[in-house]
Amino acid sequence: MPQTLSTPSAAPAGETFARRTLRALRVEIPEVWVRFLLALVGLVLAFGAALFSTVSRESGNLPATLVLASAALLLAVIVGLTTVPYLARRVVAARLRDAIAYDVTRVGLVYCLLVVLIGVAALNTGNNLLYIVTAAMLAAILASGIASAAVLSELQLDVRMPEHLFAGRSAMGRAMVRNPRKWLPSLSIGVELAPRKKSRKRWKWLPATFGIPLWYPPEKQWLKFRDLKLRRVGEPDTKKILDGSVYFPYVPPRSEVSADLQFRLDRRGCYFQQGFGLGTLFPFGFLSKTRLVPLTREIIVYPKVEPTDELLEILPMITGEWESFERGRGHDLYRIREYLPDDSARHVDWKATAKSGSLKVREFSREDERKLRIVFDQPAREMVSEKNYESAVAMAASLSWHFSRENAEVSFMAQGYEGSPDVYPFLRYLALAEPSAGRSLLEEIRPSEDYNIILTARQKGSIPTALWACSYFIFMDK
Repeated sequence: MPQTLSTPSAAPAGETFARRTLRALRVEIPEVWVRFLLALVGLVLAFGAALFSTVSRESGNLPATLVLASAALLLAVIVGLTTVPYLARRVVAARLRDAIAYDVTRVGLVYCLLVVLIGVAALNTGNNLLYIVTAAMLAAILASGIASAAVLSELQLDVRMPEHLFAGRSAMGRAMVRNPRKWLPSLSIGVELAPRKKSRKRWKWLPATFGIPLWYPPEKQWLKFRDLKLRRVGEPDTKKILDGSVYFPYVPPRSEVSADLQFRLDRRGCYFQQGFGLGTLFPFGFLSKTRLVPLTREIIVYPKVEPTDELLEILPMITGEWESFERGRGHDLYRIREYLPDDSARHVDWKATAKSGSLKVREFSREDERKLRIVFDQPAREMVSEKNYESAVAMAASLSWHFSRENAEVSFMAQGYEGSPDVYPFLRYLALAEPSAGRSLLEEIRPSEDYNIILTARQKGSIPTALWACSYFIFMDK
């Protein structure tokens, strides 16, 4: 394979002068250190300009004072605008990666109440023993925080999702916690699959109705006008994959522990899980400490492929029409029938002839033409109800899954589908499918050697006549 050679002059777009210089000198320095060194050089130059401006002012050179002072101010502003925000973002990102949420448990509340009572008693009585007990209890809280932080530090989390998941079916995943430390184990670790977050609310202008008189109920107001109201609205919740937690009592050093996760989602679609948590109550259970892990997982849930009553009712009819369309010569036995004058003698079934007393011949299916095409004709939203649309999607998925397991060459066709012959890309398409107002596919299909199974919401009178002989239609009733 030919290789493309890059020259030093062909620098990537957006690369800074400092990075190009370092590349020419073959020096590899991280971007954060480059920014820090440039900021240091800029501040040194600004400080030098400020010193020289002071000297110029004392010597009475006003123009030089103005130039040097302006240069010092300009250099400080440039450093502040280009370097400080970048370094601040890096610090904030690092803090977010190691963000820890605290939650006081019931045991912790009772313990803190006891500490307060004993502390008040110590202040009122001046008893040294009570002071010692109060100090020991406060030290226990401090030791608990240090121990829990040490237990959670450096732990690594990974959550593996099943590769294929069908709606209504259970599948297994895995949660893994790794402890890379050499000596220190981790105790009482819980993996929170959906850590609690504070719901953020924002002020938004929402459509409303202004009615007159104001004190009348809406249905009795005389005049109504469109209006806008400023309200605080919370962010909508996304579809979460998992809830609950997984518990690991002991994670040895330099080892990895895992637990199985069971997935079962009842509706098709795209599910998104953003953020997991590593929590612990160790050692005393006063605080529930959770370290947020920026781990994102996404899974596509395919439609149901369960053999419903409707599918079992139409499947024999589809199979019969398809085999009739595919009847011919081959190696798979299609049926045994009466002998006809134009039949070849080598196809005579002598056993069936001896049993029946009449001449019987074997008829075979043509294996080279066992081709089936499943067409999902996306309807407009007003042409079909939501219930019937979901039923049609499940029917298309069930038929695709059934015939892909048979000895047949199956292809798929739908609006916006790339046409991959594999069943999983088509199931992914059906998982995310929504009604569209695009052009119907029935105008593009031409009669061929493929037998079509077409799911459509069009009326029977609007279907091209040429498709009836080589297709089986399933209509999405509104």
